[in-house]
Amino acid sequence: MEKGKIKVTAEDIFPVIKKFLYSDHEIFIRELVSNATDAILKLKTLISLGKVKKKINDLIIEIILNKENKILKIIDNGIGMTKKEVDKYINKIAFSGAEEFLKKYKNKKSLIGNFGLGFYSSFMVSDKVEIISKSYKDYESAIHWICDGSTNFYLKKIDTPTKSGTEIILHINDSSKEFLEENRIKELLIKYCKFMPIPIKIGEREEIKKNKNGIEKKIKVNNIINNPSPIWIKNPINVKDEEYINFYKELYPMQIENPLFWIHLNIDHPFKLTGVLFFPKIRNQIEIQRDKIQLYQNQVYVTDNLEGIVPDFLNFLKGVIDSPDIPLNVSRSYLQSDSSVKKISGYITRKVADKLENMCKNNREDFEKKWEDIKIIIEYGMISDPNFYSKAKKFALYPDINKKYFILEEYIEHIKNTNKLKNNKILCFYTSNLENQNYYIQTIKNKGYKILLLDSPLVGHLLQKIEMDYKNLNFYRVDSDKINKILKNEKKNISNLSENEIIFLKKILNQNIDKEKFLIKIEDLDDSSLPFIITIPEFIRRMKEISMTGNNMFNIKNFNSKYNIIVNKNHKFIKKIINEKDLNIQKKMIKNSLNLIMLSQNLLKGKELTDFMYQSFENI
Repeated sequence: MEKGKIKVTAEDIFPVIKKFLYSDHEIFIRELVSNATDAILKLKTLISLGKVKKKINDLIIEIILNKENKILKIIDNGIGMTKKEVDKYINKIAFSGAEEFLKKYKNKKSLIGNFGLGFYSSFMVSDKVEIISKSYKDYESAIHWICDGSTNFYLKKIDTPTKSGTEIILHINDSSKEFLEENRIKELLIKYCKFMPIPIKIGEREEIKKNKNGIEKKIKVNNIINNPSPIWIKNPINVKDEEYINFYKELYPMQIENPLFWIHLNIDHPFKLTGVLFFPKIRNQIEIQRDKIQLYQNQVYVTDNLEGIVPDFLNFLKGVIDSPDIPLNVSRSYLQSDSSVKKISGYITRKVADKLENMCKNNREDFEKKWEDIKIIIEYGMISDPNFYSKAKKFALYPDINKKYFILEEYIEHIKNTNKLKNNKILCFYTSNLENQNYYIQTIKNKGYKILLLDSPLVGHLLQKIEMDYKNLNFYRVDSDKINKILKNEKKNISNLSENEIIFLKKILNQNIDKEKFLIKIEDLDDSSLPFIITIPEFIRRMKEISMTGNNMFNIKNFNSKYNIIVNKNHKFIKKIINEKDLNIQKKMIKNSLNLIMLSQNLLKGKELTDFMYQSFENI
């Protein structure tokens, strides 16, 4: 028997590796199963090269629990190790056997390990670790390695096993007894190893099988916990729609609805990346994303925090991205930023934009049906990513109040004769609520103008962006304070009030309407318009919408939030108010009239005005 010391390059580095390199102790299962996977993939490579004669179908990883003896075993029938290799790969920390194998056989696409530290994560949960290994080289003896968590180890040759492979035996410590529970280990295997490329067995399960005579019989079969061939590693041409949907449900078992569509990523140069991104139904609700895109490296789960890899607006999507070229930290727990990350992010953005453009171009009718469910994603992308904005001009849709969809250039062409002013400015009127803003919609329609229906919570951001891009285009919501000026007839209305009556009207209104909350404007409208019209300053309203979606750069609370009360001095009801001699009745006429307008527009529910408006109607 040989006795020796593990070679480390700095004093006390071993305890640091055991306790602090990996933030989550549960990560040990990922690292040890990854090592077992590497061992089998190495053997598969040698088999494919004709250097080893063995059936590839027999290759498997097995997890065995012995709760009574506090032992957890991870067994593979892969390439195995010689005494010399154990000394090289185990006793010298941070020497990566996978890396050396890659250099030798130039088969980079298959192996997982990078740093050679994963094995030592086992000491986070173990008092003692044993390795029993037999090399694929028949003339080499099997070995038995033992370490109690110190820098001391014991290594000897043994007679068994006779077949190649490695058995890692963990003597679980008292603080890690949870890892002796089968359900806990299954949970971790599903989390980290669900799509590893080698079958992983944990126990057996019963299966009903029919014999030749059609008689059913229960048999025991290996309980394989993972899916070694996920669809993202397959050629998209060979994958059916049903397979994509089944895979989506496999990823997110709690999702009830099927995805709307998906994008299969597959690139080899200048970096390798595969994956599938699913578009779920979003509608208008911007919610905290629970089912996120998952990042894998060679089918090993890494994280669902893809900051930098996936642009922010695509975080609404679901699915998988797998790339061996994404840089990770030593513990393979999170990303490290470098130039390749930006390239990958840019590629994903282009791929998504190309898919959406093709859908819009090749099947416009179907794309329009999906628009309401995906518009949040696209609008967010247009706001946040200049490159995506440029591409989205070709497929972003804008419905009118009759639910007819236009690309913006199509809509500009559609309204250039009806909504164009003398100064060549084109007016885009829009409503965010057909029911609540019906009065304003009808008023504008009666003037012959076209109106869009833009009800997204991101519309304030988006319109700012579009107006900066299209200098001759102005958007106004139908209840904007500027609408009255735009809609005024060129022929001046004859006022029904004398100068003295107008002065008296201003006095009455100032006495009965809170000037701190409302800006009173007496205007010359035609007598078919309402006596009072409440409008919202366009700029203030947009800034409020922007701040409600999380961007408070404008510090909207500091804005003077007055709303406009437009008084139509040509309406007969205004004349009645002026002629009323009883001041109490006069006040009541003003108050009731304004409240009636607010109620008719459903504003008291807080859908259009702020809370302080709701609370202050008694002070009108």
